[in-house]
Amino acid sequence: MRIMRSNELPEELRDRIVARHRSGQGYKKNSATLKVPKSTVASIILKWKTFVTTRTLPRAGRPAKLSYRWEKSFGERGKDPKITLAELQRCSQEMGESCKKSTITAALHQSGLYGRVACWKPLLRARHMTASMEFAKRHLKDSEIVRNKILWSDETKMKLFGLNSKRYVWRQPGTAHHLSSAVPTVKHSGGSIMLWGCFSAAGTGRLVAIEGKMNAAKYMDILDKNLLQSAKDLRLGRRFTFQQDNDPKHTAKITKEWLHNNSVTVLEWPSQSPDLNPIEYPCRDLKMAVHQRLPSNLTELERICKEEWQRIPKSRCAKLVASLSRTLMAVLAQKELYYSSTKY
Repeated sequence: MRIMRSNELPEELRDRIVARHRSGQGYKKNSATLKVPKSTVASIILKWKTFVTTRTLPRAGRPAKLSYRWEKSFGERGKDPKITLAELQRCSQEMGESCKKSTITAALHQSGLYGRVACWKPLLRARHMTASMEFAKRHLKDSEIVRNKILWSDETKMKLFGLNSKRYVWRQPGTAHHLSSAVPTVKHSGGSIMLWGCFSAAGTGRLVAIEGKMNAAKYMDILDKNLLQSAKDLRLGRRFTFQQDNDPKHTAKITKEWLHNNSVTVLEWPSQSPDLNPIEYPCRDLKMAVHQRLPSNLTELERICKEEWQRIPKSRCAKLVASLSRTLMAVLAQKELYYSSTKY
C-alpha cells in the first residue's frame, strides 16, 4: 500500500528556522526553541541552501488518484479474491472517488495482487483430507521400482469445441491452490466424448472412447480389453499395481470380481483426490494438443485424441511419476490444509 506523507510545517515556521540559522543559531538550539525535530531543521535548511526557498516545490509524478481511505477500505473488501473490477469500481464511486478500472488494477498490483485464472478444485470434507494424509504417510517412502510398476488410469471428457470456462481471481504469487482462490467443483457437473486411458512411468497405455453411458458392465469390458494388454505393452509384468479412483462403477461387485479373477492388485485410493493422480497432467497435455488441431467432428476428435496420446513422450511420463514424492511431501507439510496449496 502507498505510504502517507506526514503533515508539512507551515511556511511561516520554516522561514523562522532559516532566519535563526542565518543569525548564527545552531541546529540543536533552533530545534529546542521552536520544538521541531533536529532532523527536520536540518532538512529545511538544506532545502533552503539548495533551492534558495522554503516553499513547497512541485513533486515529480502524477498525484495518487486513490486516497489512503480507499486503500484501507479495499483491505477489507479484498479479503474476497473473487471480487471483480466492476464491483471495486462501484465501491470507489460510492466513496466519491470515481476512477478507471486501470487505476484500480495498478493499485492492486502495488498490493501484490494479480488477476489469474482460478483453479477448479474438488469440494472436500474432513474425511477426504484425512484419507489423503493417510495415503501420503503410507506411500511417501515407496521405492522407484514400486512406483514404476503402477498403471495409472482415469476417465476424461474431450469437448469438440472450446476449452473449459475460466474464472479470474485476485491472488498473490504462490497461492493458486488456496481454497479462497480456487473454484470448488463436484462430480458429474457441439458434442463431446468420454475417454478412458492409462499410463505408467514407461509411457502411455491404451486410450479408448466410451460409447454411451458408462456403467459397471461397460467399465469391466474396457478393463477386459485394454488393462492387461496395456500392462503387457508397457512391460510392467504380471505383478503390476492398478490405480483407479473410487467411482461407484470402479468399486462395483462385478468390477471387483473381474480384478480378483485376473489377479490384479488395486492401489487403495483416497476419495476426492485427483491432485494425487499424476495422470491429470497427461490428460491436460492431451486437451491442449487436441485443441490446437481443431477437429471438425466427433470421429475426427477420437482419432486425434488417440494420436496425441501416443505422442506424449516417455520421458514426460517418467517425470510425472517421479514427481509423486514431492506431491506427497506437500500433503504432509500442509496437513489438514492440504488442498489449500498442493499441486502436483
